[in-house]
Amino acid sequence: MKLPPVGYEAPTTAAETVGLLAEYLDEASVLAGGQSLIPLLALRLARPEVLIDINGVAELSGVSATDGWVAIGAMTREYVAEESETVADTVPLLAAALPLIGHEAIRSRGTIGGSLAHADPAAELPAVARALDAEFVVRGPSGERVIPAAEWFEGFLMTSRRPDELLIEVRFPTAGPGTGISFQEVARRHGDFAIVGLAASLTISGGAISDARLALAGMSDVPVRAADAEDLLVGESPSAELFEEAARRATDDLDPPGDLHGSPDYRMKVAGALVRRGLREAADIASHRAGGRQ
Repeated sequence: MKLPPVGYEAPTTAAETVGLLAEYLDEASVLAGGQSLIPLLALRLARPEVLIDINGVAELSGVSATDGWVAIGAMTREYVAEESETVADTVPLLAAALPLIGHEAIRSRGTIGGSLAHADPAAELPAVARALDAEFVVRGPSGERVIPAAEWFEGFLMTSRRPDELLIEVRFPTAGPGTGISFQEVARRHGDFAIVGLAASLTISGGAISDARLALAGMSDVPVRAADAEDLLVGESPSAELFEEAARRATDDLDPPGDLHGSPDYRMKVAGALVRRGLREAADIASHRAGGRQ
């Protein structure tokens, strides 16, 4: 299908982009990788007055590490982050999720910021951001502000970014010693959005879990943090019985959607299985790292 008639702007700086967003507000859509936006335009599910193409804004790309955080520019291609040694060494949960996004052709154009700004609750990156308490840096006419992941996702394909704000970068905390991770998902085929996904991180110190992070994809209109399960895990030694109870608590209060890919009951069963599987894998990795074996 052909795209509908639409205006087009191609700024070359973040400042110019913010000015255009302030001018057009809700009538504008930001074009980054275009892997989600272009299909929506073709299907007439999005009808902006103007596209603001930020592919020429070089300052929005790059990966850097400092003070316990890894900052990834919003226009950084997913394949660049996937191949980054900095990401692999310091944010292993993100590194584990990236290869599951679509296919290589998708990741060669798709961007970190684009995926997180699109905020599809079945996508991999929103679950990772929610699990790790990532921070979103946005810039508007009045300056920059930092939005925690817990406040970024507001609903299905909705974020707390204002119409006159541009997502500049996303910051992920670096993993501490003794941290193990697992990213699990069930999809109809490789490259599809997850029917259910899980981002899991465990830190083990002295044989006990000192930090636990679990976030589920595909179970609500936003990625869901399993706080009750995390509270259960902290302070305990890893065991099959503990992980079984954590899986129960992680899904206890959820009311997942149903569609042609799976009923709510099916999603609940899959989510429980993924939590058990993910916790086992994360605990095994964490135990080896805590013991000094990489």
